[in-house]
Amino acid sequence: MQAAQRRAQIIEQIMEQTAIDEAMIERLVRRFYDKVRRDPLLGPVFDSRIKDWESHLQRMFAFWSSVALMSGRYSGRPMEKHAFLPVDARHFDRWLVLFQETTEEVCPPAAADHFMERAYRIAESLELGVAMASGVMLAKGDRLRRPDSEVTLPAADKELGR
Repeated sequence: MQAAQRRAQIIEQIMEQTAIDEAMIERLVRRFYDKVRRDPLLGPVFDSRIKDWESHLQRMFAFWSSVALMSGRYSGRPMEKHAFLPVDARHFDRWLVLFQETTEEVCPPAAADHFMERAYRIAESLELGVAMASGVMLAKGDRLRRPDSEVTLPAADKELGR
């Protein structure tokens, strides 16, 4: 069996087991990023870097299609885009909370589970990459915690020393 045939077979199998399709991915990504943009912790991180939101969303549709369906639509290097962001474990935790909330709103349970399994791995990998780019070597189970002055936090949190 050729690679293209095998990929088509895998995509079909995932779609049958989870009901995930490209339309669901687009709904999920759009709703998730609507929340991210309004979120006091994550919004400023994204808004300071993304000028063309529709272009970013199109890349994220391709990314999640590749992650969830193994479609191969995405080609890029996510670590390079994230490695030097002013974020730490608090940001990754919030990202996961919002993503979980969104999957539960948009997806049937099997699809939500499928997305979240991958989201946890992505968040862990990106957190490790951000830590390494900051010169921090995390041991298994450790989390990246930077001083507040080195991360993007809501103004009220900085003023309150949280």
